[in-house]
Amino acid sequence: MADSVLSQDEIDSVVRNLRDASQPDSLKSVQPYDFRRPDRIAKDQLRSIHLLHENFGRSLASSLSAFLRAYTAVNLVSVEQLSFSEFTRCLPSPTCLVSLGLRPYEGGAVLELSHSLAFPIFEMLLGGTGKGSVKINREITEIEKSILDGLFRIVLQDLKTAWQAVTFIDFVVESHETEPALLQLLAPNEAVVAVSMELKVGEYSGLMNICIPSIIIKMLRQKFDQQWTVRKTHSSEAEHARTLKLVKSSIVAVEAKLNGPKLQLEDLLAMEVDDVLTFDYPVNREVDLLLNGTVKFAGGIAQSGNKRAFQITQHGSLDD
Repeated sequence: MADSVLSQDEIDSVVRNLRDASQPDSLKSVQPYDFRRPDRIAKDQLRSIHLLHENFGRSLASSLSAFLRAYTAVNLVSVEQLSFSEFTRCLPSPTCLVSLGLRPYEGGAVLELSHSLAFPIFEMLLGGTGKGSVKINREITEIEKSILDGLFRIVLQDLKTAWQAVTFIDFVVESHETEPALLQLLAPNEAVVAVSMELKVGEYSGLMNICIPSIIIKMLRQKFDQQWTVRKTHSSEAEHARTLKLVKSSIVAVEAKLNGPKLQLEDLLAMEVDDVLTFDYPVNREVDLLLNGTVKFAGGIAQSGNKRAFQITQHGSLDD
């Protein structure tokens, strides 16, 4: 049998057909991937972190108002996934930086407080009003760092309380820094979750940023899921108890009603002495008991001492 030889045109046609047939599937399976900015945690977990720090902000506002004796408002600005180098590049220089330990987990976090807040708070802690202070742009001294430790204890205590809904993390101050470029806590390309919060203390406002390694949050993925499931159950029970407490002292109109026949108004006006009105209601038939105009129970008329009473024989639903 003679060997058949394909021409160049036939070979090109076969290759072209194979390329056209495989191209749609290959395009569907290929997705762009940037190794510098990979997807680090799921979006639903990011939303959980957002809700967790909203609770932290509300608690911190109350704690700082009492600690500083000045009106304090805390608003969550953003929760983002960044690399550690991107986070440090976004920080001003100099600034107030604190390296945090995350016991019992390995690794560390960063808390940054802008100078626009640090120096007015520093003045308040020394007994001043914090009003009319000039803008200061210098590094914080060692004495000022030790005075601000009281503020950081309040912040970290509320942060630990907020995270206890997911897991126990003890945030501990390990060191102070003033230059973001000198932070060697994490690798530059390591993924982190950056939480940015706006603090308003009196007439001053500024940002407080918290940086947590994404690897810690990914380790807690299952605990995040359990936390929101349990929270949903507990919230409904707590809400039920709170609602019941609110309505316990309410006044409810109770009425036992005989559903007899209807009568025209002209017949009612024409009634005279000795007329008999037939209700057509059997003696053994149950009477409806209405709560605020809604039928909730059924029963019969009874006597309790010298008073008429209502004996419940059938329970209705109180959910309506």
